[in-house]
Amino acid sequence: MKAVIIEDEIMAAESLRSLIAQIDDTVEIVTVLQTIEDSVEWLENNPHPDLIFVDVHLADGSSFSIFEKTEVRCPIIFTTAYDEYALKAFELNSIDYLLKPVNRNDLQRAINKYHTFKGDNDNYQKLLNNIVSQMSRQERYKEYFLVPERDKLVPLASKDIAYIYIDLKIVKAVSYSEKVYYMNNTLDELVNMLNPKDFFRANRQYIIAHDAVKDVSIWFGNKISINMKVPVDEKIIISKAKVAEFKKWYSGL
Repeated sequence: MKAVIIEDEIMAAESLRSLIAQIDDTVEIVTVLQTIEDSVEWLENNPHPDLIFVDVHLADGSSFSIFEKTEVRCPIIFTTAYDEYALKAFELNSIDYLLKPVNRNDLQRAINKYHTFKGDNDNYQKLLNNIVSQMSRQERYKEYFLVPERDKLVPLASKDIAYIYIDLKIVKAVSYSEKVYYMNNTLDELVNMLNPKDFFRANRQYIIAHDAVKDVSIWFGNKISINMKVPVDEKIIISKAKVAEFKKWYSGL
């Protein structure tokens, strides 16, 4: 069986190559590729291998763009440090993944899964297309913002933001540690930059994080008031028209 490794970290690639040799000595690693550009060029000019191991994040971008630029006609095993939501997407689409650092048992499971899928290329191609589509959408959302702090710019991770609000035309983000950051984007821009699974536009003034919601109070006029784990200067009210949308978002539906 011929396999290709697409991995920009040399040590990680060599470690994976060594583990593969220990588990299945019939696997021949024909090449190790480090970039999207090199991978696309190789796949377009060489016979396709039986199996590809590919890291989700490469130095020159997301490896999902490889599959958007060229047709891949063999099973893929991803190596990834993605979050639980992404890993669930891999599982639901029956495409295997190896969570870094790769261990022997997980690699054995993945290779066994390859043998199960072998010969069912049409079905596997559909599954691959599904995962690439889902994860490419996931890649669009910002994980970090550079925000001003005194005389420098500092990184603010999206996962550290409890809520964002506008005050006197100034947009501010409040972290779980209750620190306030000044943002350079409007609320309309930010709601499109943030993952809608994690953030919700409560009203014209507030964007709230899922994990920052403490509980919900019933408000008059069939509205609801969001109580946050982090102090807020005023009540965050969700209108009657958006209550159903909020409940669906918070329930993960």
